[in-house]
Amino acid sequence: MHWYLVHTKPKQEKCALQNLRQQGYQCYLPMLSVERVRQGNLVRIDEPLFPRYLFIRLGVDNSAKSWAPIRSTRGVSRLVCFGSEPAKIDNNLIAFLQVQEVSLQNKPEPLFKSGEKIRITEGAFAGIEGIYQMAEGESRVMVLIELLSKPVVMRLSPSSLRKAN
Repeated sequence: MHWYLVHTKPKQEKCALQNLRQQGYQCYLPMLSVERVRQGNLVRIDEPLFPRYLFIRLGVDNSAKSWAPIRSTRGVSRLVCFGSEPAKIDNNLIAFLQVQEVSLQNKPEPLFKSGEKIRITEGAFAGIEGIYQMAEGESRVMVLIELLSKPVVMRLSPSSLRKAN
C-alpha cells in the first residue's frame, strides 16, 4: 500500500473525500484551522491545508481495490501523475502531516498578525495604512495609525481591514 495524490475540483475536497471513503478507499485530507471574517466577526474555520488536493492510499497487487472508479468519483478531477506514473507520496510525509495537524488543531492561524501592515477599507479613515496590534474580542481589533504625526490606537471591525501590500 502506498499513498498517492488526488487532484480535486475547485472547493470540492470534502465532497471528494466523503465519496471516496464511501467507496471504501482510505483517504486523508489535512486541514488547517484559520481565522476569517464572516458577517463582520472573526470566526475560526477549518480549510484544506492543500487546496484542491487530498491523499489516497492504494494497493498495487492483484488483491488491491480497483483504481478505476477514482477518476469518475464526484469531486475528483484526476489522480496526479508524472508521465504515466501516479505520484507516490512518502509514508513519512503523511505521518508528519497527521502529527502536525493534531498539534495545531486548537491554534488557529490568525487573519492578521501583530505588527503586520494593514489598510483601512471602510469609514472616515478608508485608505489609511496602519499597524495591526491585536484582536479585542470577536468583533473588534486594535490598529495603530499615525494621525497628525502622532501614533493613535483605533478600535475597528476586522471586516474593515485588508493586508497592505
